[in-house]
Amino acid sequence: MTALARETTAQMLWRRFRSPAAWGETVDLFAILTVASLPWSTSLAAIFNAAFLVCMVPFLDVRAFLQSLTRPIVAAPIALVLLALVGMLWSDAAWGARLYALSPTVKLLVLPVLLYHFERSPRGHWVFIAFLVSCALLSVMSWLVAFYPGLSLKPGDPLERGIFVKNYIDQSQEFTLCAVALAYPIVMLLREGRYWLVGLLTALALSFFVNMAFVVVSRTALVTVPILLAVFALLHLRWRTIAIISAALVAAGVLAWQASPQLRKTADTFSRDYRLYTQENVPTSIGERLEYWRNAIQFFEQAPLAGHGTGSTQGLFDKVAKSGEWVPGVRVFPNPHNQTLAVAVQWGVIGIVVLYAMWILHLLLFRRDGLANWVGLLVVVQNIFTSLFNSHLFDFHEGWMYVIGVGVAGGMVIRAQQAEPRVGGSRFLNGRAAGKS
Repeated sequence: MTALARETTAQMLWRRFRSPAAWGETVDLFAILTVASLPWSTSLAAIFNAAFLVCMVPFLDVRAFLQSLTRPIVAAPIALVLLALVGMLWSDAAWGARLYALSPTVKLLVLPVLLYHFERSPRGHWVFIAFLVSCALLSVMSWLVAFYPGLSLKPGDPLERGIFVKNYIDQSQEFTLCAVALAYPIVMLLREGRYWLVGLLTALALSFFVNMAFVVVSRTALVTVPILLAVFALLHLRWRTIAIISAALVAAGVLAWQASPQLRKTADTFSRDYRLYTQENVPTSIGERLEYWRNAIQFFEQAPLAGHGTGSTQGLFDKVAKSGEWVPGVRVFPNPHNQTLAVAVQWGVIGIVVLYAMWILHLLLFRRDGLANWVGLLVVVQNIFTSLFNSHLFDFHEGWMYVIGVGVAGGMVIRAQQAEPRVGGSRFLNGRAAGKS
């Protein structure tokens, strides 16, 4: 019996090893693990993502995958990577700097793979749930660290209050995305009268906002949250509802402002940093950005068509800093903290056209109704607006949020669109059959 059981187990394992469906489930699992680990660990996210790609290889339909690469939503991010690769040829930077500047764009090549897989997988919604649960747990940990700073894995820093891992910018991006994304299912469930679920999801969304109000929030999130909420309201609410909710949000904002010293402190840094930089030449976060933007525009004007090449930004900033035209104390970074300028300096107008074509195509992909459309649209809109103040498409954490969000949601949207003709056709045939009978 034991030998027979072993043989049966071996046969089952062999059949599972050769089963495309089993490999598909494994790929889904690694996608879920990737997104669940993203808020906590850069290394784990990279490892699970590599496993995701490896597990797709054995039963990849090469012809179908190559055909999927011809779609504009896929061709645009690939074109941006190819531009970065070709841009290494006319760059004056050292080869190490060129490769370093190329590496942040490579993640965009995973986007076509995600679109291809989740166009075929029915488990895309589990990726959304995994990210939401992971961020909810991180929110709990953030509160614990706020009261017990010794639990943090980060060194002591007033700006990093309530941060267990990574930094307050990444955490604010995650919490903002989750809180605003929950608005859609809350409204849909409310219309269906499922009030218990509405209460649960509302409490979860409020927990993210409360954490950002009383623990820590980035200035980028302060700017983008109203924009994202406005996008949702314009797409899914009536004007009367918008007016009522806007009044409630204003009242809640006033209460949060009065009750939260942390929120007032974060908002006050806008005017304080600007004043210190412009009046006293003191290097501040806002002052540094203004310095980067001013010089990046000049670099773009020097090579407007194709830019200075991949990896050239660091050297250009170094030259200005050494020339004496730099505010003392302002750090030199290899990017100008603005996605458009980061592309413009290296690849000129050509790069800008490719970047904005990608954003526009991805926005158009999510123009319909539905949860996947809403999540995908939210990811793209958030990336566009936060990229006004950072090079978020090229940053590790925010860049992967974009790639995974657009890839998974986009695959789900394409899958739903392909199912529509079949559903319509079956209804038509059933109707004809009923008519004949």
